[in-house]
Amino acid sequence: MAGARQRAGKTLTRPRKTIRKTTGLLGGSFNPAHGGHRDISLFACDALDLDELWWLVSPGNPLKDKARDMAPLKARLASAQKMSRRSRIKATAIERELGTRYTINTLRALKKRHPGRQFIWIMGADNLAIFHKWRAWRDIAREMPIAVIARPGYNESAVLAPAMAWLRPYMRRARNASQWPCWPLPAITILRFRADPRSATAIRRANPTWHEQYANTHVRDDITRTRL
Repeated sequence: MAGARQRAGKTLTRPRKTIRKTTGLLGGSFNPAHGGHRDISLFACDALDLDELWWLVSPGNPLKDKARDMAPLKARLASAQKMSRRSRIKATAIERELGTRYTINTLRALKKRHPGRQFIWIMGADNLAIFHKWRAWRDIAREMPIAVIARPGYNESAVLAPAMAWLRPYMRRARNASQWPCWPLPAITILRFRADPRSATAIRRANPTWHEQYANTHVRDDITRTRL
């Protein structure tokens, strides 16, 4: 049955308005990717009834100084692919090919390049707290719906964030999150997820040379099919 998915003994029906493949976008350095990334992404896949979720492994972050402990892109992509196996998650370094540096440019390029997909931007509450510092952040909200994943330690600051003063009138209930393809833009929803203490920072501290295991690995991008 088109537009429907069988899950947990019941059928979830996607709104008739959309026939395009629904795809979540989660950006990050994935330095390295870990089980917390996977669990949050699978939760978002279910809550938003996504066909796929793409991990956008970033070549660099304009809001951060060049970190000394930032592993090579190939290693970060390889770790993301390993962590996303056997799921609806696909890892890609497509921003390198698109030549985009800022999120707004990436989203516009992806929509142009993949007209058969309907995208939703996914980010953690920590990013919502600083969203007002992103380039053209209001345009990001006008470009596609936004789903925010609650994150321990950041939820209060996210709700009180400067960007929320503008976004608050466009809030949508989390219980209706699967209907996002029909929402008029701007639109934002906050999804509550159980606390997850795992972090890439802690992993790097415990194993600073984690990326060396991928030094001789041949990595093929899940989306662009190009090799790094």
